[in-house]
Amino acid sequence: MAEGTVQTIESSASPQRLFDVALAIDSYPQWVTGVKEVDVLERDDEDRPVRARMVVDAGVRVIDYVLRYTYDPEYLQFSWDAEPGEDIKSLSGYYEFAELDDGGTEVRYGLRVEPAFPFPGFLRRQAEKHIITNALRGLKRRAEET
Repeated sequence: MAEGTVQTIESSASPQRLFDVALAIDSYPQWVTGVKEVDVLERDDEDRPVRARMVVDAGVRVIDYVLRYTYDPEYLQFSWDAEPGEDIKSLSGYYEFAELDDGGTEVRYGLRVEPAFPFPGFLRRQAEKHIITNALRGLKRRAEET
């Protein structure tokens, strides 16, 4: 992922629990701030999303895009890239889940967004940071429930 924003957070949940929660993308409207709608368009043989349409309130406007997912379950990682569309010129991101010595998990989230509409670079980076911070906090909360 060229240029973009990367953040980490630590959670008491296991890497597998966090991976599973993050993979349940159809539940994102329940816990990811700004995600209004998710429609899984295609799944692989293991029932993981391969393509999904998302509707997100990005603050400046509501955007609609389709993501393609790839997985590396051995290392508890997955990534996504947007199909170019009316609202998104390019979008790529990833989650990585690494077990810590104390049994918890470090979650790393990287994101790079290039909207298809005029948007200054410094505001884009601020928006990426905001999206990542909210997603990581929501993921941690959701995974540590129960």
